[in-house]
Amino acid sequence: MSEKTLNLPVDIARTLVSPQAYAGEAVLDAYRWMRAYNPLGVAAPEGFSPFWVVTKHADILQISRDNALFPSAVRPTTLTNIESEDRARALTGSPHLVRSLVQMDEPDHMKYRLLTQAWFMPANIKKREDEVRVLARRAAQEFIATGGRCDFVKDVALNYPLRVVMNVLGVPEEDFPRMLRLTQELFGASDPETERFKAALSNEQFFGLVMAVLQDFTDYFEKLTAERRAHPKDDLATLLSNAEIDGQPLPPFERTGYYTIIATAGHDTTSSSTAAAMWALATQPGLLERVRGDLSLVPALVEEAIRWATPVKTFMRSASADAELRGRTIRAGDWLMLCYASGNRDEEVFENPDAFDIDRTPNRQLAFGSGAHVCLGQHLARMEMRILFEELLPRVRSVQLAGEARYVESFFVSGLKSLPVAFEAA
Repeated sequence: MSEKTLNLPVDIARTLVSPQAYAGEAVLDAYRWMRAYNPLGVAAPEGFSPFWVVTKHADILQISRDNALFPSAVRPTTLTNIESEDRARALTGSPHLVRSLVQMDEPDHMKYRLLTQAWFMPANIKKREDEVRVLARRAAQEFIATGGRCDFVKDVALNYPLRVVMNVLGVPEEDFPRMLRLTQELFGASDPETERFKAALSNEQFFGLVMAVLQDFTDYFEKLTAERRAHPKDDLATLLSNAEIDGQPLPPFERTGYYTIIATAGHDTTSSSTAAAMWALATQPGLLERVRGDLSLVPALVEEAIRWATPVKTFMRSASADAELRGRTIRAGDWLMLCYASGNRDEEVFENPDAFDIDRTPNRQLAFGSGAHVCLGQHLARMEMRILFEELLPRVRSVQLAGEARYVESFFVSGLKSLPVAFEAA
């Protein structure tokens, strides 16, 4: 197969690494072209190591479920340019600035996952439904209290999942704003509205600011660890503060990574899906009336919002040995981009994939990943979204957009950052 056939067009490769492309239709258009004409091609954008781009649902699942052949620890798990990867290796001795479950392979991955896995299983999550409902009711009341017009992202979708996850983790409420700010700076670091972003920064300066965010997390959670060791509580912070691996306390680097992944991924992604559900209710004729009249449809609304939003747009894997996929040879050491947002619009799996349709059965969305690295908090995310809309919808008679819906510019985690709505309370 010729190199020309293998390589993706320059404009497609450029789109994949452009944060701005993820704030509109550009990346979805690129995915659509790739699925049709080159579903497993190689992108070689300037400044980045070449990487395979995996756009089909079946291929993403196959790679995700073979962690031995396609490990996470060897190369960065998020798209990183050459200069930043070199800096990370110089600083940490690995390609990763943090070491969480996402960046681990066996045997470490399962050892660390088992520390908290029971907390996030459906049976245990269900025990927390009452406390989550209290937070959902508060969020619904705050929504109504805005008087008929608000920015749903800033007034509801950001705060509610944050409160849920911080309560589970054990972070006091006065520190919630700090956690939200650090999450936005870490995940939306390329978005021009992020507080610490400055367009004129060199790559070295930008890297320094990301490191400053991670240091903030480290300082905060080391203090929390000391507090929980002295005064244990029924929360994840106490569990992580006192956890052991192979008879030894968690190393500080890995402990910070664990805290960080729960504190960030646990709410930023859920807020994006929550906002997507409200966007659909405000724009799809008859949807609000239908779900409001039959709250048993809320789980289907939630699942479709997760597919539609796909907050984690991409994760990277590498190949540990030569592998064949779609008749092409992936070589040992090659880097691969798993495009979840493309897989969730795959025409072979989803009829009319660009439509928001709560009647998809089954809805085989893969926004939570698959295999050994499937999202630990998926059951909590579904539950908190379900409960929010169970509390919110009976209070709302009508809702519509009241301005432009705007999206975060980021090729890793992105979703709505502004959703102005006007509504009539029931």
